[in-house]
Amino acid sequence: MASLYFICFSEMKKIKVLYTIPNFDTAGSGKALLNIALHLDKDLFEPHILCLNSKGAFFEVVEKSGIPIHVFNYIPKERPFHQLLTESWKVARKFKAIKPDIIHSFHYSSNYSEAIAAKLAGIKWTFTKKNMSWGGSSKNSWNLRSFLAHKIIVQNKDMIKKFYPNSAKIALIPRGVFAERFKKDIPDSAIKTQMKTLENQRVLICVANIVPVKGIEVLIDAFYKVHLDNPNWVLWLVGDEQNEYGTILKEKVNNLQLTQKVIFSGKQMNVVSYLNHAEIFILPTLSKGEGSPVALLEAIANGKVVIGSNVPGISDQLEDFPLHLFKPNEQGELAEKLIFFMNKSKLELSEIGMQFKERVLENYTIEKEVLRHEEFYKSFI
Repeated sequence: MASLYFICFSEMKKIKVLYTIPNFDTAGSGKALLNIALHLDKDLFEPHILCLNSKGAFFEVVEKSGIPIHVFNYIPKERPFHQLLTESWKVARKFKAIKPDIIHSFHYSSNYSEAIAAKLAGIKWTFTKKNMSWGGSSKNSWNLRSFLAHKIIVQNKDMIKKFYPNSAKIALIPRGVFAERFKKDIPDSAIKTQMKTLENQRVLICVANIVPVKGIEVLIDAFYKVHLDNPNWVLWLVGDEQNEYGTILKEKVNNLQLTQKVIFSGKQMNVVSYLNHAEIFILPTLSKGEGSPVALLEAIANGKVVIGSNVPGISDQLEDFPLHLFKPNEQGELAEKLIFFMNKSKLELSEIGMQFKERVLENYTIEKEVLRHEEFYKSFI
């Protein structure tokens, strides 16, 4: 029966998947989309990309990929209702002109007008739920967006429990990482010089988008509690801090007299150069949680010991390592975790890090993420 299925499927035309995303201004979702589209089996799938505009530095990377790109406004305004239907019909005609078998939305929001246009075009529409937002003013929109979807991808188990406990539409596909790309390499001494860190100092690191939900202030407070008893350790915060939250964090570091111990890197594209110097990675996300945090997977692939808050997304990735989880917003508990691991030797931490790395290679590689998407798309046919 399996061989018959293979023969029948192989004789079918390629499945054309149209990926939609508002823009490539912020590269996180754009990179995730491109990683999947580029690595699909080209004998079975034909990826296309649709976005609202050609802005953003990462758009040039997408153009060079060779994947066909369409640019037009595919998101009609949801109000007034009569205008929504008129504009959706116009978008539906453009969808039909592209002739995709599946439209896969990477839009992070609860917008449902794209789904209406897909319905009018008679094209199966799906989306990836990438965050833990749902309630408040967006609740009805999320309900309608989910109702209109043919199927839905979620990135962690908590999404199923909280949003879709009884739905048959759901497929769990966590993010993946290029394990080979992030494997540990010989550290570049210039990085420590840039980060004003002495060669003999040991490094804690947090790589994150510096925004309030990441709970960076909790990590700073926890480090403050332990730094005097661990004078040989510094904390690197790798990410773009050029915003209001970043300013608040810098003021906090200054007030705690930690400017020589807590170092901001600014936005960095090649984070593996920083991970190569670190021994312990911390992600202190607040209680709302994450989708499937790639920064944590990258740190694991680099052989780091990781500590994370026990919130959606992180709890999935660390489910086999409960001692490495702490209650969100609990600086005291985090400080205890830091003390425990900071007192270990480099060799001990390296051995623990290798245990994490084995888990990434088993469950969270980009190859597995792509394979899961391929199976997901085949289920539409």
